[in-house]
Amino acid sequence: MSNIRTRFAPSPTGFLHLGSARTALFNWAYARHHGGTFVLRIEDTDRERSTAESEAGLIEGLQWLGLDWDEGPFRQSDRADRHTAVIEQLLAEGKAYRCVCTRDELEDRKQAVLEAGGKWTYDGRCRDAGHGPDCGEHTVRLRLPEEGMLGWDDLVFGPSGQDASEIGDKIIRRSGGDPLFHLTVVVDDFDMGITHVIRGADHHPNTPFQIAIYEAMGAPLPHFAHVPLIVGPSGKKLSKRRDPVSIEAFREQGYLPEGLRNWLVRLGWSHGDDELFSREEIIEKFDLDGVGRASGQADPDKLAWVNQQHIKDAPLDTLMAGLEAQWPKHLDKAPEHDERLALAIDLNRERAKTLDEMASLCAVLLRDEVDLRSEASAKAVKKHLKVAALPLVESLYAALSKLDVEEWSESQLESVFEAVAAHHDNVKLGKIAQPVRVAVTGGPISPGIYETMIVIGRSRCLPRLERAIEVMRERAEQAG
Repeated sequence: MSNIRTRFAPSPTGFLHLGSARTALFNWAYARHHGGTFVLRIEDTDRERSTAESEAGLIEGLQWLGLDWDEGPFRQSDRADRHTAVIEQLLAEGKAYRCVCTRDELEDRKQAVLEAGGKWTYDGRCRDAGHGPDCGEHTVRLRLPEEGMLGWDDLVFGPSGQDASEIGDKIIRRSGGDPLFHLTVVVDDFDMGITHVIRGADHHPNTPFQIAIYEAMGAPLPHFAHVPLIVGPSGKKLSKRRDPVSIEAFREQGYLPEGLRNWLVRLGWSHGDDELFSREEIIEKFDLDGVGRASGQADPDKLAWVNQQHIKDAPLDTLMAGLEAQWPKHLDKAPEHDERLALAIDLNRERAKTLDEMASLCAVLLRDEVDLRSEASAKAVKKHLKVAALPLVESLYAALSKLDVEEWSESQLESVFEAVAAHHDNVKLGKIAQPVRVAVTGGPISPGIYETMIVIGRSRCLPRLERAIEVMRERAEQAG
């Protein structure tokens, strides 16, 4: 099956949509699995809406997801002469004809048929009129058989099709001279040798008419596979207003390309009970027999879980690079790529579901200053830096001050905490750890206190403990 050729053919009229990205992923994975060729074609014939910015965004989104292509990007607009030539050939062979019916005339006739209880297809008024190129303003219609099934065996939905009589002679070129999508996509797929057209199920109803175009051209049919659409958590169609639908939005939220790609491939496809797939495993295991007919539900909780698994296993350099875009939300300046950052990242691998969460958690450990008098710290200070904790923190500070930099290790810190607890009637370690956590981070949540203090470092921890002691003494004076 090494001659398999698939394609992704987006229109550059906006961002890379979640559904489009999944379609690209399925085409890429199928071609890679079978050693075939993956083609990228930009369908930019909608001149009013197509933009270079959107095209660049589409390409960047695909590259970020790790979906490389073998040929392209081709642009449909560069093939206008070929599309025109095919239409002229169909006219010359009598497989298409010119239609001078105006839009208003067609609407009047359609309404009359519907009011009489009929079903409208073009009534063939110009079918045998023999209009020539000098007939004035006109469209071009494909001459369909008057009966017979235009069918195919869909690789997902099975036997499919529609009787030609239910379709009628549809337009393949508008009155302004522009060919319709149905014509251009068939011509381009044929010329590019596309063997498998893998696309969303919303294109399933278009396929019978496109088959009629293939047959009129005398071209062999590709295999069609219509994959289920993606729906939101509620089961409803994805909404731009309600759901995150652009790949760029997921990227900005801090999802790894590995995590998003893994989640996307599982929206409508399965491989046993497997949930986690690397890029290589997708290539190894993906095939169309694993694609179901039910809609793929975009569960954000599942995405968060999948992404977290990939964060756990991601190389440190990958996380450091991905975090660069997240730091401005959480720190005044990006941290150095040093051992301290590496420790902070490794401490939070098990806790962060996105890189945004990772940056937030690491910022607690990496910020230069902690302002215990700030509004952000007020609640934690009030709850944990109580007067009763003052003797504990003072004792701990005195003991920690005797440790030099080389002694600032988890084992030494643990020994100091335990000694202070023993000195104060074997108080529970939590009674010491929580005030210290607030003192050194400004908040009540962090990884283990010893690990936290290692990342923050001796030079930052001791001054922060001093300030915490000052705050607690002030509270003691106010209470006294």
